Amino acid sequence: MANSPESRNQAGETMAVPKRKKSRSTTRHRRAQWKATPTQLVEIRAEGRVLRVPRHLVKAYHSGLIQPED
Repeated sequence: MANSPESRNQAGETMAVPKRKKSRSTTRHRRAQWKATPTQLVEIRAEGRVLRVPRHLVKAYHSGLIQPED
């Protein structure tokens, strides 16, 4: 099974293949636990205006790498 055509990708490398099928209940239970968190917005002052931007982009706005849009 390790060298079968089903376990190879386009480049011919061996891919990970599950040993057995996951039950529908287990799969759905795992998917139900995953939650996306909303992006935390921070108020900054750029070009005389107060903007709400994601925390990880504050430095880019202050350095001028990102221009505020209208």
